[in-house]
Amino acid sequence: MRLGVDVGGTNTDAVILDEKDDVVSWTKTPTTDDVTEGIKKAMKSVVSEVEKDRITHVMVGTTHCTNAIAERKNLAETAVLRIGAPATLAIKPLFEWPEDLRKAIGNHTIIVEGGHEFDGEEIKNLDEEAIRTFLTELKDEIESVSITSVFSPVNPEHEERAQEIAREILKDSPISVSNEIGSIGLLERENATALNAALVPVIERTSKSITDAINDLGLNAGIYFCQNDGTLMDLDYARNYPVLTLASGPSNSIKGAAFLSEIKDGIVVDVGGTTTDIGALKNGFPRESSSAVEIGGIKTNFRMPDLISVAIGGGSIVKKDGKIRVGPESVGKDLPNKSLSFNGTTFTATDAAVRLGLADIGEKSPDISEEDAKEALSKAEEEIQEGVEKMKTERSKVPVALVGGGSILVRHVEEASTVDKPEHYEVANAVGAAISQVSGEVDKVFSLENKTREEVIEEAEERAIDKAKKAGADPKTIETVNLEEIPLAYLPGNAVRIKLKVAGNLKIK
Repeated sequence: MRLGVDVGGTNTDAVILDEKDDVVSWTKTPTTDDVTEGIKKAMKSVVSEVEKDRITHVMVGTTHCTNAIAERKNLAETAVLRIGAPATLAIKPLFEWPEDLRKAIGNHTIIVEGGHEFDGEEIKNLDEEAIRTFLTELKDEIESVSITSVFSPVNPEHEERAQEIAREILKDSPISVSNEIGSIGLLERENATALNAALVPVIERTSKSITDAINDLGLNAGIYFCQNDGTLMDLDYARNYPVLTLASGPSNSIKGAAFLSEIKDGIVVDVGGTTTDIGALKNGFPRESSSAVEIGGIKTNFRMPDLISVAIGGGSIVKKDGKIRVGPESVGKDLPNKSLSFNGTTFTATDAAVRLGLADIGEKSPDISEEDAKEALSKAEEEIQEGVEKMKTERSKVPVALVGGGSILVRHVEEASTVDKPEHYEVANAVGAAISQVSGEVDKVFSLENKTREEVIEEAEERAIDKAKKAGADPKTIETVNLEEIPLAYLPGNAVRIKLKVAGNLKIK
């Protein structure tokens, strides 16, 4: 059996799936201020209903890292090293970061000579002495190091040498190198790598607390964290790449919706307590964003799901001042205390659904007219419908999977060819965590001057497979799930950008 847990802004969901992928136990509990306590409570609830000796895997989608960035708390003092002078001096490292976030990680930056061209040719020799001096001066202040070099996804030689120097000086301090995290663009890749370095102590504490919780429950199970592409990574891999846990919640919902509805290509509408996340399914996986994604006000370019978030959820506050307005304010996890259906004083979207008989929770409020309830839900549906239209890539209607506890608000979706609200829709995100595979991905520019197309694809596939195996995949089950070839006509040397992704089942230890 597998135990899947996913933390949302309003609820923490947990499910247990048996060997046939059937849900045998599930729960929704309010997300606590201390995220770990909510996870413990949810796990304890579902474990109590099964034979715990049969649970072999625990998959966790957590917001610990997301919260640390949003709150600017518990982040590591980080040295941010860029290799790229004299070519990259115009914009300094962390230039676009919010001031308070720069301060939270120490704002220790330097640009040294080195780096490579797109074809792997060296721009300038690596200035090893500058790196030694920078890190030696900071070694008593910093907890983590971020290393980024120009075109390191093409040639990581200078990053690897800088990593060796950092290891000599800083011994056991965590070191993040950008060629393992982001794609081609320098600044966004640097941002993602710096975030990863800053988040290492957060994931260390998180993994320890979750491990302790699992031990306290008496479980003998492997622990995996959910990634933001809808796949898994084992504990050791997560400790090295905590930034990959960001946005894992929406990815879990999309993956879970695909599994429960059996829709492989279409749109997923996940209505939560505070927001509605709308994403796209491509071959059963979340479609990745093709543009830079902002995290905590910072642009990054590592893999992230293509999402639209609408400020509509079960806890959205309904206001009537001549006309009905829904959101963006929400009571969130305080819904059971503040909404009219539970003897509170706040008119919420859930109250409208209860008034119309769409939800069997609480009590119908006499203070809400049927007309106001209908108008409130119509307003909510309009905003969600607009999000669906933006997410579509074709004119024709598409299949829609409707999931999430707040999906009681949605009566129909105009642009849908079919709307599937599957069994266990309330905990699709936790189901997504429990059924996920393990992936590996490569995003690299190759020159076809001295290699054939088949040779570069084979090289990319080997690298992706190696990443998947390190993350915990069974080598016998790994297969390519996505391949993109993008000719780069503006670069010399017959260049092509290869984006290749593989996925496989968890390796049973």
